Amino acid sequence: MVEPKDAARNLGELASHELQAVMETNARLFSAAIDQARMLQTYWVGLTRYILDFMSPSFSALEPFSAVENQRLKERPPWENLRDYLALLEFNLRLGEKGLAGGLKAMNDFHAHQLRQAANAWLNTVQHRRGEDIADFMAKQARLMELVVYDYPQAIRNIEPEYGFHFDDGRYRQVAETARFYLYQILPREKGVRVRKNGKPIVIVPPYVLGANILSFLPDEGKSYAHCFANQGIPTYIRIVKDIYANPAVQVMTGEDDCLDTKLFLEEVKARHGRPVTLSGYCQGGFTAVVNYLSGELDGLVDALITSVAPMDGTRSKGLQDFLNLVPDRFYEVVFAIKTLPNGNRVVNGKLLSWVFKLKSLEKDNPLTAFFRDLKLFERDLKINKTAAAINYWLLYDQTDLPFEVCKMSYDSYTIPVTQDGTLPVTLFGRTLNFKRIKEKGIKWLICIAEKDDLVEKESTLAPLDWVDAEVTVFPKGHVAIATSWSLPTTECSLDRCFLDYRGPVRYQLDLEAEGDAARKTPPRKTSKDGTSAPGGADASKGKRTS
Repeated sequence: MVEPKDAARNLGELASHELQAVMETNARLFSAAIDQARMLQTYWVGLTRYILDFMSPSFSALEPFSAVENQRLKERPPWENLRDYLALLEFNLRLGEKGLAGGLKAMNDFHAHQLRQAANAWLNTVQHRRGEDIADFMAKQARLMELVVYDYPQAIRNIEPEYGFHFDDGRYRQVAETARFYLYQILPREKGVRVRKNGKPIVIVPPYVLGANILSFLPDEGKSYAHCFANQGIPTYIRIVKDIYANPAVQVMTGEDDCLDTKLFLEEVKARHGRPVTLSGYCQGGFTAVVNYLSGELDGLVDALITSVAPMDGTRSKGLQDFLNLVPDRFYEVVFAIKTLPNGNRVVNGKLLSWVFKLKSLEKDNPLTAFFRDLKLFERDLKINKTAAAINYWLLYDQTDLPFEVCKMSYDSYTIPVTQDGTLPVTLFGRTLNFKRIKEKGIKWLICIAEKDDLVEKESTLAPLDWVDAEVTVFPKGHVAIATSWSLPTTECSLDRCFLDYRGPVRYQLDLEAEGDAARKTPPRKTSKDGTSAPGGADASKGKRTS
């Protein structure tokens, strides 16, 4: 039998325990409320910033748009102006609908996931269950918001010393220079690797808009398209355009200037290594490289091409064409992207061109989707990885303006299709350019595409196959994966190996070198009196593809 004093003491201890539990619960709820207020404030700051960052290219377009339209409004009848601007309004409403639908879906997916976690944390709190309670949950959410809104932009800025090319760090050699370009040799980063003096050289042509640095993504992390060649001992060179703002020669550059400067560099590289050069271009750089070869100016200097995610006939990019077809004819001109520099030279706004490709896929590339995608990216471990920071550094800071004439060539390739006989819609030196020339000259060509590329669709990249025999390599993922994910040698689709039924571009270059070496070692074949070939003839055996 329990004594009255013991019963009273037990009841008092029980009441004290329950009171303490209630006080602890209230404290946790109060802490959660504070973190929720902090999180909501940061949430709206971040959402606003993402929207403003997305819209900033449009602000720079207002000046040229106003300048052009102020004149046109005076020259055209009122009913025509009204018709065109109503069509522009309809176009903007359609874009807004796509962006809003995609953004709301991303928002709904994120918050539905968070709501389930919050409900579970709430039950853990009120039922005193083990696991994350509401205070821990809200503290994590507040930290996640601050990480994305405040820490992430700083991490993106801080990645700059590790990202891209730094030609002043002693790991590159300047080989040649023109008024418009530099030519650098890329030295190996791998210990013990030496450049083969007599190896088959490669010259890389980066895209104008996306810039060269995407091809040296994170070289010290092993993620670099350019260094993937150099680290195999391949004599590797890259053509770098000079600062367009500091060099008037770049501002007024034409396609012919681009071609002749490339010819000069190729002559230098061939003389240094005694072998014809492989010309490799990434994205727009691939189109530039092929156009330069088709001009005939590079004959005898180039015997192979490697192009990666390169738009060869932009009119075959269905997604982009569907988007452009919605643009009213009056506003379907490159003139709206022109900037006039203080010296009077006209260049094309590179950020605005990149923004056009975002508008094409606005259901996926809108600010709401980007914001919630970043939140999901860091939600699990609340850590910022270097790859994410470097990608965003490239997107935010690495795009530049273009020479008008160079941009006009790309614009024509996206608005005028290649003819049925393989003739391109652009010319160089007054000459027509035809894909068939590559087959006639026996040039070997590797075309690399990305399976999920929605920037340069595979139909555009593979257009030359209607007239040319070329080897095709299909990489998983999207447009920049070849320069980022797959440039790491330890990945399953590394550039320097065979995977599935494909060869990576570095493996392709090594095999070309092996074929050339075998041909050099093959003794000359003698012809007998009856005209048959005896051992030692001129036929070089083809090298086998190795992994």
